[in-house]
Amino acid sequence: MAATATYEYSVRDRAGKVVTGKIEADSQAAVASKLKSMGYAPMKITEQRSNGLKTEIELPKLGAPVKLKELSIFSRQFATMINAGLSMLRALSILEEQQPNKKFALVIGEIRARVEAGSSLSVSMAEHPRFFPPLMVNMIRAGEVGGFLDKVLVQIADNYEAEVKLRGKVKSAMTYPVAVLVMAVVLCTGMLLFVVPTFAGLFDSLHGTLPLPTRVLVTLSNILKVGFIPITLLTIIGFVVWMRVRHREGVRNVVDPMKLKLPIFGALFQKIALARFCRNLGTMLSSGVPILQSLDIVADTSGNVVVAKAVREIQDSVRKGESLTEPLSQHSVFPSMVVQMLAVGEDTGALDHMLGKIAEFYDEEVNTMTEQMTALIEPIMIAVLGGLVGSMIVALYMPIFSIFDLIGGQTK
Repeated sequence: MAATATYEYSVRDRAGKVVTGKIEADSQAAVASKLKSMGYAPMKITEQRSNGLKTEIELPKLGAPVKLKELSIFSRQFATMINAGLSMLRALSILEEQQPNKKFALVIGEIRARVEAGSSLSVSMAEHPRFFPPLMVNMIRAGEVGGFLDKVLVQIADNYEAEVKLRGKVKSAMTYPVAVLVMAVVLCTGMLLFVVPTFAGLFDSLHGTLPLPTRVLVTLSNILKVGFIPITLLTIIGFVVWMRVRHREGVRNVVDPMKLKLPIFGALFQKIALARFCRNLGTMLSSGVPILQSLDIVADTSGNVVVAKAVREIQDSVRKGESLTEPLSQHSVFPSMVVQMLAVGEDTGALDHMLGKIAEFYDEEVNTMTEQMTALIEPIMIAVLGGLVGSMIVALYMPIFSIFDLIGGQTK
């Protein structure tokens, strides 16, 4: 028998918390396999030797996560090759060679090596949580057990393609107003810094009393000249801090409910969250993933803490053997139509199919709403931009009407 050794490990549980401990095993690979079978994601495994020295074996941490579009293409090509009769190792080799993302290609190569060494595909992917989300890993695990891996890969590709399309719609709706807003800020800042001071010097030389709008504009210009650098630095620091803390639970508990209450945009955020929840849950259930495990994963992928809390309550209800849809009616984020359709799907045994229909409905709702918002926001933003610049120009030229009287008064 092979000699056993004591290993210290650091893992993440399903809630994302770091757990540490010790375990005895034959090798580091055996430790990693056992930890993953317990539902943990290994981060660091260290062999503790008798002489007190430690040999550290750390799982690689590679760059930024892969894009959803790249995962979709990977899944689609993988499914096509498996369905065509290619072996899994051969398919992974081809995917590694043709992957333009070098970091992703390196990860695929590591997965191929682990599969060649006897590890399953899902276990190998679970070692790289930054590249393969839990939803994808669990669906592949279900496909491996059920013997329909190619179908699961197609479902994953369809799911991520729909998600990419949904994000694209939202981005396209927000691009124009954001661009106009940036243009308005740049124009106003430029006028306050460079144009207004020129007129202010002319007005001061005439020693006249300026109209109130002009005095306000000159005051703003003086404040901006002094505080431009501090304001710019504070804006950059605020943006960096926000990007770091926006995903923290305490921040999301405050921001996410507010997002759903915003006028116009609140309804859009709600529809996006519902579409994502229904699509992900339906895809996992149709792939054979157990419902409790599916709900646990979907709660973290909904994108809104309000929906996530509701899903947790659904999970508790199902765990007790109660109805899936009963807790939904207690949350206003789920419209009655969704509750009733899911109740019918639960009664007829076609819950995954009904979830897919709801996701398609809200995808169309998001598409229609973004088009309407774009059509409505464009003239509003143009009017706002024109109003800002026009007001500044009027405020600058109001004293011009009395400038000849001031000049005449000086010549007498």
